[in-house]
Amino acid sequence: MTALSNPTRRQIFERLRAGPKPVAQIAAGVPVSRSAVSQHLKILREAGLVRQSAASARAVYEIDAAGLQTLQQWLEGFSNETRPYLEASAEPESAPTRSGYR
Repeated sequence: MTALSNPTRRQIFERLRAGPKPVAQIAAGVPVSRSAVSQHLKILREAGLVRQSAASARAVYEIDAAGLQTLQQWLEGFSNETRPYLEASAEPESAPTRSGYR
């Protein structure tokens, strides 16, 4: 999911967790211009992660449930493949003895 590889896009996506928002509200507090936020939203929309709807004269964005489900399935598949590596790295190593050997 390259659309979420950008930290600003992840921040924008995260802001939509609470529900639909207009661009101005999404852009508040994001360290880029409002037009840059619109460009990031376009990338997220093209990736199927957000959808745009018109509420009166302004565009409102929200997380697209279908895209979120696709993302979740991708992450679960990745997690299943890497579980043995994650479990092995979580096992505590034994402490060295005074001589420096285990």
